[in-house]
Amino acid sequence: MLRSLMLAVMLVLAGCATSQRGQQVAMAAISQDTWRQVDQLILAASKSATEQAQVYARGSMEHWRVLVYERTEAAFIPWFSSYWTQEWMAVKVSWYSASAKGETDSPARRLAVYLQEQYREQVLEPVALEIDPEAIRANATRYYLQLLNQQVQVIAQRHRVPAQLMNRRLHGIRAINLGPPAARNASLYEMVHTEPLDTLPAYAALIDHVDKAADTGSGPSDAVIATVAQRTSEKIEAQFATRGATGAAAAVAGKAAGALISVGVAGIRAMIHEGERPEMEAQIRKSLSTAFDEAWFKSLKHPLSGVMAAVYYLAGEIDSNLVEADLDNRPAELPAIAP
Repeated sequence: MLRSLMLAVMLVLAGCATSQRGQQVAMAAISQDTWRQVDQLILAASKSATEQAQVYARGSMEHWRVLVYERTEAAFIPWFSSYWTQEWMAVKVSWYSASAKGETDSPARRLAVYLQEQYREQVLEPVALEIDPEAIRANATRYYLQLLNQQVQVIAQRHRVPAQLMNRRLHGIRAINLGPPAARNASLYEMVHTEPLDTLPAYAALIDHVDKAADTGSGPSDAVIATVAQRTSEKIEAQFATRGATGAAAAVAGKAAGALISVGVAGIRAMIHEGERPEMEAQIRKSLSTAFDEAWFKSLKHPLSGVMAAVYYLAGEIDSNLVEADLDNRPAELPAIAP
């Protein structure tokens, strides 16, 4: 019994040794020049996949922009320009002014935060139910990896590189290098073979890396919302003096008459507001449109924080890794011979 067990162990060890020798023979059978060609083709495939991912990202971002414009026009602008919204913001500005503790706590700044929240709730979140920049970024990254993996298989077949050896080569190509710890690093093999991609710690580290590079949201920029808030705040504060005089007149007239005066003045303000509303909507539409176009372009094009940022990072790491490998494999130059 013991003899049979020892024989089985020896056969397994012999099989492992044979397998390793076979891999070494196969590796040796593929010339260094062939591996260099393979690396160059992987670089070209990465560039092609990046370009196709860019086409996808731009088309998707165009669709997202149209939806945001439609939602802004249908929901946010009518809400912002309505009489009761303006009255409610007047109450808020009055309260902000009374409780302000400094420049960083100014009424305009606090009103900007309120408007940003409203824009997100009324426009960005409803549109995100169908599509949003984060989803576009994730899909563009997966599309890039899918295209690259397909081309790698074609390259292996064309140069008759066994799958096992090609996989070993992909293991040696760095795709994410954000460690330590080591879990924040990943090879090209791990990137194209991990499903779902979200389960790979290095990919989560990459997304976090991109998120930290983004200094603004995906809607109108903070600066432009702040400008809208500043104008609104100044307009409301300018109305306080008139409203104060009206309140004093109502107090002198007595309780019953004062109530009638207040209602009458409110009605007049509403009529005046409706007359000014088209101009107000035109101004807010222009401000938001300019801001959104800037934010959209940045989200599409910015290499560190845009929807293509993860793809650009992967392509850059693969490129630098393969270029370094090519330099390391070049034959040393012979020393010059003195005449």
